[in-house]
Formats: sequence, C-alpha cells, structure tokens
Amino acid sequence: MIELTPIQRRDLRAAAHHIQPVVTIAGNGLSAAVVKEIDRSLHAHELIKVKLQGIERDDRDALLTEICTQLGCASVQHIGNVLVLWRAKPDDAAKSAVAARRGKPMTKKQAAAAQDKPRRRATARPTRT
Repeated sequence: MIELTPIQRRDLRAAAHHIQPVVTIAGNGLSAAVVKEIDRSLHAHELIKVKLQGIERDDRDALLTEICTQLGCASVQHIGNVLVLWRAKPDDAAKSAVAARRGKPMTKKQAAAAQDKPRRRATARPTRT
C-alpha cells in the first residue's frame, strides 16, 4: 500500500472531484474479475473512483485495505459509498501513451534528424552593396 503526503492527497482529491466511478462493487464482493478491472483502470487512468453498493460500513474499510494491498495502490479518499484510488503509471507506459497521442507519422526530415545524420550547412550568400 502506497502512503501519500497530505499535499499529494489534497491534490489528488481535487483532481478526482469531477471523475465518475469506473468500477462498481456490489453483492458478490471483491471477486477476481473486479480486482482485474480495478487494476486495468488504474493502469489506464492512475486515479479512479470505485462505487460500493450494498456493503456495510465496517466491511467498506476492510475492502479498501484489501484492494490497496492486493494492487499496490493508495487510498486517496473514502466518502460514503465511494472510494478514490491512485497508483502511478509505469514510466514506459507513460512514454508510449504520449507517442500514441501525437498520432502523426514522422516526416522525412524528422526521421533523418532522429537518426543523427550530419546535416549539411547552408553556405552564406554574398551580400549586395
């Protein structure tokens, strides 16, 4: 389970304010499929909300600690039936996501620059007087 500083927790709570719950845990409890879906959502979004339905108050706290220990995530907030969870994305996934968002293929000039080919210098033109 990841421990957050109060400043990190405050910033994450503010960021999670407008997020809708992506996973719902109901009568069947914490099954393997639910854990896998929470893990997938944390991998994709870093910060998620989980809604609990029909689970008693004491069981919610136990469920929250179980989720955090199984998935290695941090509990940002627990208000009523909503849990806010956070886990940092791996560095390689973040880099590939940035590359995928660009969407445009590289031009020939960009590809040449990426290969570190020496570029030809432009010669200076004589000035007219």
